[in-house]
Amino acid sequence: MSDVYERLVALLAEGFGLEAGEIEPELTFSELEMDSLALVELGLTAQQEFGVTLADEDIQSGDTIAQAAKTIEAKTAGLG
Repeated sequence: MSDVYERLVALLAEGFGLEAGEIEPELTFSELEMDSLALVELGLTAQQEFGVTLADEDIQSGDTIAQAAKTIEAKTAGLG
């Protein structure tokens, strides 16, 4: 997996009490039991970590961890 994915998993493990070993690329945020407030917090944390601007719709509960990483990668590449 990409560096962005690995860093995203680390953010989830450090900031949201999830076990890094239990986070799989195809799990959705809702499957990880992250509510809308947690997703807003994740978005803010990811913005600081990756130096990108994320809109509320960029990371949603039905998105997989891999999809979120790709969204962040696109933003860091200036494509999003």
